[in-house]
Amino acid sequence: MDIELELAKNLNITKEQVISVKNLLESGATIPFIARYRKEATHNLDEEQIRSIEKEYEYLSNLKKRKEDVMRLIKEKGLLTEDLEKEIASCTKLAEVEDIYRPFKENKKTKASEAIALGLEPLAKKIMSFPISGDKNTLASGYNVEVDVAMEKSGYIISEWISDNAYYRKWIRKFIWKNGQLQSKKKKSAKDEKKVYEMYYDFTSPLKSMKHYRTLAINRGEKENVLSVHLEYDEEQIIDFLKQKIIKNPASFVTDIVINAIKDALKRLILPSIEREIRSDLTTEAEEMAIETFKENLENLLMTKPIKNAVVLGFDPAFRTGCKLAVLNEFGEVLEIATIYPHEPKNEKAKSCEVLRNLITKYHVNVIAIGNGTASRESEAFVAQAIKGLPVKYSFVSEAGASVYSASKLAIAEFPDLTVEKRSAISIGRRVQDPLSELVKIDPKSIGVGEYQHDVNQKNLSNALDFTVEKIVNKIGVNINTASESILSYISGLNKKAIASIMEYKNKIPFHNRDEIKKLNGISSKIFEQCIGFLRIPDSSNPLDRTKIHPESYPITYQLLKEVNLDLQDIDQPAFKEKIKNINEAEMSDKLKIDIYTLHDIKEELQNPGLDRRDELDNVLLKSDILDIKDLKEGMELEGTIRNVASFGAFVDIGLHNDGLIHISKMSKEYITDPKEVVHVGQIVKCYVDKIDIDKEKVNLSLIKE
Repeated sequence: MDIELELAKNLNITKEQVISVKNLLESGATIPFIARYRKEATHNLDEEQIRSIEKEYEYLSNLKKRKEDVMRLIKEKGLLTEDLEKEIASCTKLAEVEDIYRPFKENKKTKASEAIALGLEPLAKKIMSFPISGDKNTLASGYNVEVDVAMEKSGYIISEWISDNAYYRKWIRKFIWKNGQLQSKKKKSAKDEKKVYEMYYDFTSPLKSMKHYRTLAINRGEKENVLSVHLEYDEEQIIDFLKQKIIKNPASFVTDIVINAIKDALKRLILPSIEREIRSDLTTEAEEMAIETFKENLENLLMTKPIKNAVVLGFDPAFRTGCKLAVLNEFGEVLEIATIYPHEPKNEKAKSCEVLRNLITKYHVNVIAIGNGTASRESEAFVAQAIKGLPVKYSFVSEAGASVYSASKLAIAEFPDLTVEKRSAISIGRRVQDPLSELVKIDPKSIGVGEYQHDVNQKNLSNALDFTVEKIVNKIGVNINTASESILSYISGLNKKAIASIMEYKNKIPFHNRDEIKKLNGISSKIFEQCIGFLRIPDSSNPLDRTKIHPESYPITYQLLKEVNLDLQDIDQPAFKEKIKNINEAEMSDKLKIDIYTLHDIKEELQNPGLDRRDELDNVLLKSDILDIKDLKEGMELEGTIRNVASFGAFVDIGLHNDGLIHISKMSKEYITDPKEVVHVGQIVKCYVDKIDIDKEKVNLSLIKE
């Protein structure tokens, strides 16, 4: 099996790309490093493609090893034929290999093995020859077993032969996938007081078009003993297929015995295992799609545009324990902490208003970041009234994970003298100033931008989300002098020892250039190679240190500048950028003997040194007044922020107590199968009120102007 070639076909890339990625990974290169700095080797594969190669290569390697093991085990029994070897070699899935190996396994005690122990295997073979002359008594004589018992037990041997036939199993599996349905019904004794699973009380869907979110919902309902689930398909068609393949002579007096064996094989051996496999495959596919949605939502959340150079007041709402306020300077440093009680039971609105206005005036607060948890809308009403006449606006911020961070060892180490709620207010404020730097302190699973989070494989989810955070952190890069341990832990190549050395050094004196980093204890040449391109030093005397240009490419960059007669110290001048922009990449690539990918990236960085890609995204939606559901009318135009994207639609913060829902059918005039085709988390959208339910405080929205 040529793994590299097989993988190239599966991923629609070349074998050379697969080999390059494999070699780079084996040499200790990280995925972010390969994607950014080895484009000439991979021909510009991105992080997701490289990760797919890594995962698929592992699967195909395991498949190849299992094939070799199965061939060896069968050969040891003296049963490996040339045809069997070819059949095993052609398998593309582990399940197919196991189907072939099934007849050769050392089985545990079964009905068939008991019959074989009674010496009935020769009788089973005679039955399968479909004799015409004679009768059952003659056929079954001489086995020291009563005729009817001998026939019955021989049938068990035939059932196992049928069950062990890989071709039959493959056909049946494919038939059920293509023609079967999944059905769910409410159990008679089930309790579902909130009718969470109401739509699945009597539900049917073709297997081939089963929606992934329905699979996960039904699985959960089954686990909670609310639903019973089974697969529905035409078993008679399967029986007819097996009859055609197995029964050589329908006129034989043993035909009914073989038909019974076929039915027994299906009911007892084949269908239960194939149904389990299909349910498992459905779940695996559903989990992969749910995890993919979570990944994309997390990626877009991490890419939320920061509000830079702003003094922010983090506002953690609460009723009884009071609202915690944290004023942060432009660098996220705490200037002052306060607690106010504008809500029940104390209801100190006037006093709270005075405290809030004094903080805003004293520190020239630009933005108030209000957490969207308990008492958030009451707090919004208070804030909107309190800030009237002041040059400040507010924004809602997702609190997801804030409490997790606030109670963590990391938060305690950072703010040992503060309560959990006060730390939470700081985190909420920092999420506006730099969402990425703050969110990396939290387990990605706690950020809550997905669906059916607890119904998917938790290890796979964690791996996927960690990979997403790593990808985004390295795509953006970090200022090493302001970076926290949390964000450095996601930087390509850095380990705990290297991070500790960086933190110890910069706590005494800031880094002045990238060369200083390579001299630290714990920074080997390999670690330096992998991490340095993602670490920025904005104030370095060498302007290249604030770019994504890797130090290994500094010499070629100097050569490029010499060719176009430019001085690096003029990097911020418009004339410099214009001249770099006009470089003919094909000609310069030939002239400097440099690959086109590296040259293109160098050009991009010289035109936009230290550019934060998030700066090109939508601004955070800032408000100065509240919206009441009673003010809404159908058709009204609103502006809101996408908070979460699910399979059936998207939830939008339009300033009400509950987020509005845009159903997938209301996202485009064209037919779409996935909301992510149209919207993403953090996106600011113009939407229209579709339906209003004042009693339930629910609003349905549309992106389509009627």
